[in-house]
Amino acid sequence: MSKNAKRHWKTKLHEIIYEADTKPGKLFDVILLFVIIASIILVMLESVDSFDSKYHNFLNISEWVITILFTLEYIARIITVKNPIKYIFSFYGIIDLLSTIPKYLSLLLTGTHTLVALRALRLMRIFRILKLTRYIGESTNFLRALRVSRAKISVFLSFVFILCIILGTVMYLVESDKNSDFTSIPRSVYWAIVTLTTVGYGDIAPATALGQFIASLIMIMGYGIIAIPTGIVGAEMSRSERKKIPTNTQSCSNCLSNEHRDEADFCYNCGEKLNT
Repeated sequence: MSKNAKRHWKTKLHEIIYEADTKPGKLFDVILLFVIIASIILVMLESVDSFDSKYHNFLNISEWVITILFTLEYIARIITVKNPIKYIFSFYGIIDLLSTIPKYLSLLLTGTHTLVALRALRLMRIFRILKLTRYIGESTNFLRALRVSRAKISVFLSFVFILCIILGTVMYLVESDKNSDFTSIPRSVYWAIVTLTTVGYGDIAPATALGQFIASLIMIMGYGIIAIPTGIVGAEMSRSERKKIPTNTQSCSNCLSNEHRDEADFCYNCGEKLNT
């Protein structure tokens, strides 16, 4: 095979695997989505002992077929990029590897003493669900909004943590003499966190009228506090949507950056020529 033919072959395969603007690329993504969902369903069914004992061979063969398909996909992703190390150690590269290797590792760990380890290794296949985020466009916008909002959210969480310490201490002072549940400030802080987040386990409860009044205020306050992070991220997503520049799924074969502008000929991150 000539050098130009090899380059053309890699370029076409890269467009199919990493991009979704072409019909082959869309078809590849749709097929991969169904395979990922099927693999997750198989893992769930395998955990049901009655189903596994009855259809063990079918589940095992199906899992091997899916594992081989993911292995071929993983290899194809490596050979179609100019910097394979970049992909291998990227977030999705690690997820792809973690979702593929458990079945192969099960061949190495045999014997009754490793049954527990094998079960744990099989559970690693659930990492395939993270592969779904690669094909859901809005997840990228959500992650970007979280990243931009992280300073505001960090300050907010710090405030909530301080508030829980104060409320826990107050409840300890109010309840400790008349309630055996509030035995220490850390335990009271735990109660404040559970109450403020509206989880309400019920393992600790105030007994005095003043304590119950304070608890009622904390519960009401909790509803407002839960809504704040959602509002911060939602506002950032709305702001990003208004500023959104038309982009496509063009992926750089060198640094794996995507979401390039429609008229872009070069990667915005590394300057590499795009496969236009």
